[in-house]
Amino acid sequence: MIPFRLLLRCLIGGTLMGLANLVPGISGGTMLLAAGVYPLFVDGVADLTALRFRWRSFLPLVTIAAAAFLCIVLLAGPVKGLVVDHRWVMYSLFIGLTLGGVPVVWRLLKPLTLPAALGCAAGLAVMALMVLVEPAESAGAGTWAMLFLAGAAGASAMILPGISGGYLLLILGQYIPILGALDSAKTAVETASPDLLFEAGRVLVPVAAGLAVGVAGVSNLIKFLLEKRRKATLGVLLGLLLGAVLGLWPFQQGVLPNPGEVVKGRVMTEAAIAALDPADYPVRPFRPTAGQVAASLGLVLGGLAVTLAVARLGEGAEV
Repeated sequence: MIPFRLLLRCLIGGTLMGLANLVPGISGGTMLLAAGVYPLFVDGVADLTALRFRWRSFLPLVTIAAAAFLCIVLLAGPVKGLVVDHRWVMYSLFIGLTLGGVPVVWRLLKPLTLPAALGCAAGLAVMALMVLVEPAESAGAGTWAMLFLAGAAGASAMILPGISGGYLLLILGQYIPILGALDSAKTAVETASPDLLFEAGRVLVPVAAGLAVGVAGVSNLIKFLLEKRRKATLGVLLGLLLGAVLGLWPFQQGVLPNPGEVVKGRVMTEAAIAALDPADYPVRPFRPTAGQVAASLGLVLGGLAVTLAVARLGEGAEV
């Protein structure tokens, strides 16, 4: 019998995961780790891919996935608007939500050992590197192998805390081609155009194959590592969680680009700038006012309180 409080935590964790997938630079895995249901999610995916159907792992997985899906479908528009228009507010809140998961992981990890400390340092280093790496410009879709790799990378980011799938696709230079293919597929369905659907499928099929392999492979790998090298693995996860906030400096905003700038693989002209979605404006830091700093700290503490409260829902339940 699965405790109701544990399922409620899965519901909240899935909702936070859905919200995270709507915010650039945030990892859904980070939110699951912060909510304390990350091991349940990994076990559920691993059992499902191995065709082992057990209620203890299957029901939490379905609860998390359904909550994330509904959140994405219902809140995509409002959350996108909040991030574009009030980025510092949303990023401050997500910093707090992310840091609230640190006590959850620490409780699973303590006492600190040398493998755990080294793993934590490695996780932090990976996240610092992710912040420093500049996204690649993309002139078009890559080969099937590259698209497969992009799909696998995106799937890995769904599971690995601290890593944003969209950012990995930008680094690989496949963000624009994949988004374009998705838009073409939508248009093909609306206009009943098989030729357009075929062209979109040439991009989306290898990406989907990579997603499937990535989800199955990474979930089983994480489950194996948690069983065989628990301390070191939890140390890496803690480092990823702590490092996730490095790319969330709240005091930044979208700025209208100048002609000649390259934005997501396109050289900006006057016409391109006029047609550019504000969500795609380059992000630049700004100097906050004292009131914004105080409000940001309050939002961080508020987000911290939320994830600590979520974690308390499952205290005493084995994860």
